[in-house]
Amino acid sequence: MKKGIIILSCVVFLMSGCASEFNAVYKYGDTDVKYEFAKECFARGKYQQAVTLLEELVTIKKGSDEAQECLYMLAMAQYCNFDYEAASETFKKSCSSYPRGVYAEPAAFYVGQSLYQSAPEPRLDQSPTNGAITAYQQFIDLYPDSKLRPQAQDRLYELHDKLIQKELLSAELYYNLGGYFGNINSNEESNYTACIVTAQNALKNYPYCTEREQFMLLIMKSKFQLAENSSEEKRLDRYRDAEDECYGFINEFPESKNVETAEKYIVKCKKVIKD
Repeated sequence: MKKGIIILSCVVFLMSGCASEFNAVYKYGDTDVKYEFAKECFARGKYQQAVTLLEELVTIKKGSDEAQECLYMLAMAQYCNFDYEAASETFKKSCSSYPRGVYAEPAAFYVGQSLYQSAPEPRLDQSPTNGAITAYQQFIDLYPDSKLRPQAQDRLYELHDKLIQKELLSAELYYNLGGYFGNINSNEESNYTACIVTAQNALKNYPYCTEREQFMLLIMKSKFQLAENSSEEKRLDRYRDAEDECYGFINEFPESKNVETAEKYIVKCKKVIKD
């Protein structure tokens, strides 16, 4: 019991000692002392303390031999401290300030990496995802022979998959809403139409995606539902369009478990069209 108390007391003393040392350096240390201590904090994983010191030092060190390192280390400290938004901006600043500097290549990579880390799940706004894609592509264009290129390329595939999932979720949502607003017959802005447009755009942008069958299935089902719920003036045209879509689906995915659905739709379409 006494041994545990002693150990705990030592830990508390050391922690308070570290805090006291940081406060002393931050308040009274000169520029060189602060910079060396910032590097020490970074090496010890005290990223917030490093950030606090480096945010002050980047302005002071501007134009000096240590300016590049100071700015890049601030970006890395922000990144390691999980402040990805701030890190991406600081890495961008590092790239623009020192485009031919010793840290230009890793800084360009970490712009994308920071945005990648902040990219949300597919259901949410994908602005960071698009930003990360742009950053990684720029990195690959600037440094085609970089050792980091394979990792950047893998991230690009992963981010594109996230955008595809976003489009698939949107298309599925439109389909599931169906005729909820009762506008299938009155105009072309129905949920089924929105599903078709969303899925077609996804296929145009990502023609070889792994979700191709799901997008085409949603298009086929939506066109059939439009025909089933159509006004008289649009009925025949919509059934013909649905039938063509069914044949297109079967031709592309003859082994799909959804072929039976397509064949059932074709039978219903032919009963109406009667050509």
